[in-house]
Amino acid sequence: MNRDRFPFMALPTVVADIERPTPAQVEQAARLPSSTLHEAAGKIGALPSAIKPVHPSFKVCGPAVTVQSPPADNLWLHRAIVAARPGDVLVVHVGGHYEAGYWGEVMSQAAKARGLAGLVIDGCVRDGAILEQVGFPVFARGLCIRGTGKDFDARGWINAPTLFGDAIVQPGDLIVGDTDGVVAIPRARADEVLAMARQREADEARIIERLIAGETSLDIYGWQDRPSPAR
Repeated sequence: MNRDRFPFMALPTVVADIERPTPAQVEQAARLPSSTLHEAAGKIGALPSAIKPVHPSFKVCGPAVTVQSPPADNLWLHRAIVAARPGDVLVVHVGGHYEAGYWGEVMSQAAKARGLAGLVIDGCVRDGAILEQVGFPVFARGLCIRGTGKDFDARGWINAPTLFGDAIVQPGDLIVGDTDGVVAIPRARADEVLAMARQREADEARIIERLIAGETSLDIYGWQDRPSPAR
């Protein structure tokens, strides 16, 4: 990338090159529910439950490009759109300031034009009725009409470890989001977690067959009520 044209890429808080999951890993993860991946990973990686798709049709899957944005300022999100590669998911923290719309129609169009896979933001966005028409997946805490600023002296980060609730998202983690929420799978564990997630899906399919055939969940899982001990 031309750093003369984009001088922010030379800032010490910007990491341009990160390791990413393989395309095959991303393709496999896209077929699995976020909740299954969370369970298969050992109940880790769940981002705050307030973060949901702006439209129910939105799903997202791809490598994380993490962004730490100053509160009520979206300049670093614009920078991240340029810094990210096709297929990446922007995973943005806004310092806990939720009463602002950090993203909207223009930024969705910009990110879509660059081939990004989606946005996950621990904050609010706006243009909610239009974002579904644009077709760029956006996951957010909600909608807010309040605007943001662009402080060129404010410090932000691109591709640094970033804390979301109790989950630390590392650059290049595998991000999967659907109507249940968003999960971050450590890149180094992707193959292991994907294999366990596929097994969970197969096991659950067999359990559903048994339930349809007339068995109860108490029988299947061995949770039958036991008599109380004699007194």
